[in-house]
Amino acid sequence: MNNDWFEKAPVHKAYFKFSLPVVCGMMISLIYNMVDTWFIARTGNTNLVAGVALGAPVFILMVALGDMFGLGGASVISRLFGQQKDDEGRKISIFCFYAAIIVGVVVAALMILFRLPILSVLGANQETMAYASSYYTYIVLGAPLIIVSFTPNNQLRTEGFATQSMIGGAIGSVVNIILDPIFIFGFGWGAAGAAIATVIGYVCTDIYYIWILLCRTKKLSVDIREFRLVPSELLQILSIGIPACITNLMQSIGMTMLNRFLLPYGNDRVAAMGIVTKTNLLAAFVIIGFAFGTQPLIGYNYGAGNRDRLKKILRFCYGFECCIAVTISGFMSLAAPYLLRMFIADEHIVSIGTPMLRMQQIGMVFMSIVLVTTVIFQAAGKAWGAFLLSVSRQGAIFAVVIFTVSRWFGYNGVLLSQPVADVLTAFLAVGLFLLSVYKELKE
Repeated sequence: MNNDWFEKAPVHKAYFKFSLPVVCGMMISLIYNMVDTWFIARTGNTNLVAGVALGAPVFILMVALGDMFGLGGASVISRLFGQQKDDEGRKISIFCFYAAIIVGVVVAALMILFRLPILSVLGANQETMAYASSYYTYIVLGAPLIIVSFTPNNQLRTEGFATQSMIGGAIGSVVNIILDPIFIFGFGWGAAGAAIATVIGYVCTDIYYIWILLCRTKKLSVDIREFRLVPSELLQILSIGIPACITNLMQSIGMTMLNRFLLPYGNDRVAAMGIVTKTNLLAAFVIIGFAFGTQPLIGYNYGAGNRDRLKKILRFCYGFECCIAVTISGFMSLAAPYLLRMFIADEHIVSIGTPMLRMQQIGMVFMSIVLVTTVIFQAAGKAWGAFLLSVSRQGAIFAVVIFTVSRWFGYNGVLLSQPVADVLTAFLAVGLFLLSVYKELKE
């Protein structure tokens, strides 16, 4: 791809060039989960819906591990391309691809071995265990195929193949949509059918990405003959990849904590939160896509030392992200009951879920600040800043908040815990940015 998009194109045009395909790709990725939820909800079985909701953190774990090599590798590769070190960037892409497969195999084996204890930790009880176990088992068996897909998904953008990255996800999503009703209702496989359809969708995505890497890209590769481990390169990848992984892992842990705190109030609350979480991702994935889509652009200019252009990119990122977060959260709050009815016709679940969804919107603009700052740290290779933010919003800060606020305000405190954590983490993000990147740019 012509480097003019990285170096010379107007900032707003370059921003949308890189971020819009990622937003579309994020929405397509969301469809993977939303389609499962929609079809499962059509069964009218609250325990089945709750069981699949309890298994959702497992899928997020797969995304987290994929991002460890996808985002970690993309951060290093984009800076190497900015320094015109294309050969080193290609070797990094090869290592990340095969490392993701190896990690996926190890994780699948361990999670199958410890299946029952993990399901208990996730909150499965007598009513939901069978459903949660079915979904969990097949998602875990597909772990290597799911995890590896996020490596080319993220790294293709470093060579300008943002549209191809999106198309790969779209192919898998279409396959998933076709297979879900067949497996869930036609074959009567229920939760297991939803998981199997998802895994097959990722198989199709992987096949497309491998074809792109073999036939279209010039800088990236999957040539196993060049697969090798260089400790210094691995350290660079993991220094950014682990915080990226932890960001998603904390989301999984946060969802598990939230479900555990809701369990005393009934399985219907857990089921409603499962629907709300998927619905809220409509907003969150747009914001995440616009934030993470610019990582190659930020990394390239940081690596090239083009600070004037970098300042313009950062100003545009923060401004646009905050504006779109306010707009989307306003719409989601007003349309909350109608959006929930897209997934489930049970008015009891809708009435419970409506205030849940509205409370989630309170922290959306603060979440956008955290996301943009996290991406900046990842793109610039600033591991400590990325790590601190990754363990805070849905990790350390969220844990402290949910334990504290739930004691003070009970059920409503549980619902308010995430927006409160968003606000506190945003203040942390601003402080870290001023102490590191902002100070560096001024100098």
